[in-house]
Amino acid sequence: MAQPADLLAVLIDADNVSAAKIDAVLAEVAGFGTASVKRIYGDWTSTQLSTWKQAASEHVIQPVQQFANTVGKNATDSALIIDAMDLLYTRRFSGFCIVSSDSDFTRLATRIREEGVTVHGFGERKTPVAFRNACDTFTYLDVLEEPQDQPAAVAPTRKTTQELRQDTKLVAGLRACITTASGEDAWANLSAVGSLMRKQQPDFDSRNWGYAKLSDLVKATGLFVLEPRTTGGLQIRNKTK
Repeated sequence: MAQPADLLAVLIDADNVSAAKIDAVLAEVAGFGTASVKRIYGDWTSTQLSTWKQAASEHVIQPVQQFANTVGKNATDSALIIDAMDLLYTRRFSGFCIVSSDSDFTRLATRIREEGVTVHGFGERKTPVAFRNACDTFTYLDVLEEPQDQPAAVAPTRKTTQELRQDTKLVAGLRACITTASGEDAWANLSAVGSLMRKQQPDFDSRNWGYAKLSDLVKATGLFVLEPRTTGGLQIRNKTK
């Protein structure tokens, strides 16, 4: 459980993210800490943001007005970046949640992390790899579960055992992380393996392959041995021939 001290700043690029996902995003953010600041940036005089107005009001997200003064120039990004730096220098936040699929926030994420502050990114599959890798964690919007009173988005199809085994990046990453996290007995704590995977691949998430839990994904590959630990949790090792 997150402690009250785990304060987060949630900054949303309204020009770049659909309002339909805000419930699921905030539910995911709650797992990281307390969203004490929630701001959303855009030109609120534009009809394109009409769906965001109700969503922002319902979730008590502060709208920040930024006029699009020049065609082809994204003033919204600049406003979000300036606010993020101002909030960073208050030293009050343990993490920032940047909700956007825009590569313009790559340097911002990097700069925040240079201060020892965690960055959680949220965006669509089209998000450039540079921004994804600049975050500590990056979650694709399509893997987030929608509230029951909202129409569900199309979630990633669950991959079969054969498809998982053919995913060389996934298999090689798991094997390498197990080796790194294991002791002399070759067993590794599954949660430690998951943490290592995400440090190396910020967008690593078992839901990307259609599995709710890392343990379910690992079992589905059929390439690893998974057992309960005597101290709680699960342990994992590579299968021997």
